[in-house]
Amino acid sequence: MIDANEFVCQSAQAGRRGPDVRSDCWVNITPAVSGGIQLNLKTKVEVMYGEATRRLVREVLTALGLTNAQVEMEDTGALPWVQMARLEAAVRRLLGPRGSTVSAVPEYLPEFLPEAGYGTDRERFRRSRLYLPGNEPKFMLNAGLHQPDGVILDLEDSVAPPAKDEARLLVRNALRSIDFKGAERMVRINQGERGLVDLDFVVPHNVHVILIPKAEDPEQVRQVDAHISRIFRQHSINRTVYLMPIIESALGAIKAYDIATASKNICALTIGLEDYTADLGTQRTNEGRESFWARCQVINAARAAGVQPIDTVFSDITDLEGLKASVLEAKSLGFEGKGCIHPRQIRPIHEAFAPSPTELEKAQKIVAAYREAEEKGLGVVALGSKMIDPPVVKRALRTVRLAEALGVGKA
Repeated sequence: MIDANEFVCQSAQAGRRGPDVRSDCWVNITPAVSGGIQLNLKTKVEVMYGEATRRLVREVLTALGLTNAQVEMEDTGALPWVQMARLEAAVRRLLGPRGSTVSAVPEYLPEFLPEAGYGTDRERFRRSRLYLPGNEPKFMLNAGLHQPDGVILDLEDSVAPPAKDEARLLVRNALRSIDFKGAERMVRINQGERGLVDLDFVVPHNVHVILIPKAEDPEQVRQVDAHISRIFRQHSINRTVYLMPIIESALGAIKAYDIATASKNICALTIGLEDYTADLGTQRTNEGRESFWARCQVINAARAAGVQPIDTVFSDITDLEGLKASVLEAKSLGFEGKGCIHPRQIRPIHEAFAPSPTELEKAQKIVAAYREAEEKGLGVVALGSKMIDPPVVKRALRTVRLAEALGVGKA
């Protein structure tokens, strides 16, 4: 039970309200000295779920140590895991800055969905990764149906500073409660100390990849990696969380290779061009002359480090032809994936990254030569009179595997 003297606010709010809000709720909690939990609920689903919501509110607040309070809730069809996150956020806000730590109050966690328990691997395809604002549950609910290679629950740029504390609770609950249909489960954390607090809340809940924003020094990566290891020891977890640093500045681009080799858990290196071009004092263009060097720097750093190079987002969601051209250019430079800010971008990205008939035919020949060399116990792979280097064989195997996954050609 929380002592009333610990509260630094007379009341606290969390969540979202308004005519355009759906699948969410808004709560206002005012602690009291007696009287139990007095709830004023307005919900669009009163007939079906009104009583269940009232039970959940009392259950959550009691578990969090708040037994006497006046509670207002406006509900626009929020699922229970969303309501739980909003209630917990309000309680934590009553405690002020102290409430931002995991240990301030007991976490109230939704049941872990079995379908949310799948894993990932370092070499999986990362052609598309769909950004989802971390404080908008309506975008998370059906994201997996669009079949991106990955979903990014974003705690950084898409979340306003006053909402970051509650967004991390929402993302934590989403990791436990949503079936993303096999998409890699990614979280983009904030910068600095705020990002380390983000890790405390999300790492124990089967996040696959942490995106590290505005990486400018390998020490940033090592700090995140070390903090994840501490969380694993604390929770007795034995698995890997992969890292994807984001190059978003001139300094980051200069140090790209050092950043890409800062941890054995890095699976990919990516670039964010909005912040990069702002750092240069220029404007981003579709032609990309202003960012060509930085993108090549990221590609070469990633390849030299043995991790995947991933391109930035294409920001015009209405220009699908422009998107296709951008992906084909990225592919020609050596990128293996691209960011998405809308589900309609996923299919064009996958189609553009698919191997062409010529690419597939060449890759199949290399793979056949590789398998023949393996069967004969040969230490080198040759195609005709030409020796094939291991990186070329690895890329050919990946091309054939991608074709098989897409049902392209006869692999």
